[in-house]
Amino acid sequence: MGKTRHEPGVIGWRELVHLPELGLHAIPAKVDTGARTSSLHGEVIEEFERDGAKFVRFAVDFPGQDALQVCEAVHVDIRGITSSNGETQRRYVIKTPLRIGEVEFRAEISLADRSDMKFPMLIGRSSLRRRFVVDSGHSWLQTPGRVPVKGDKP
Repeated sequence: MGKTRHEPGVIGWRELVHLPELGLHAIPAKVDTGARTSSLHGEVIEEFERDGAKFVRFAVDFPGQDALQVCEAVHVDIRGITSSNGETQRRYVIKTPLRIGEVEFRAEISLADRSDMKFPMLIGRSSLRRRFVVDSGHSWLQTPGRVPVKGDKP
């Protein structure tokens, strides 16, 4: 008998995703297989320690929200991450549960200023690997309550 292989789910080029431990829900996210690391719009306020673990406190301000939301997450690293314009920026990287559709897993997410971007979150290929395949011709395939859209352009 061979090993059973998990078949990945299919997601569109954009989905509403959730970061439940941060209290962030229905975040519009663009799926980007060209990016290694997922990224979230957030402004770092401070680093601190709790029970010997490193944490970072940061603020998120998404379009359509009435107020700035302050979140705390385990801070795993500060890395040089190359942005879409080719510029390398030093960013905080957090680790927190990420839910796409019915699939929830711990993901590494860099905090970046995405205020000039259409989507406050970007899902990179490290989060997709062995979990999802991307149908770039569709949107909202893993977003309950949204009608999947075919043929829209990124």
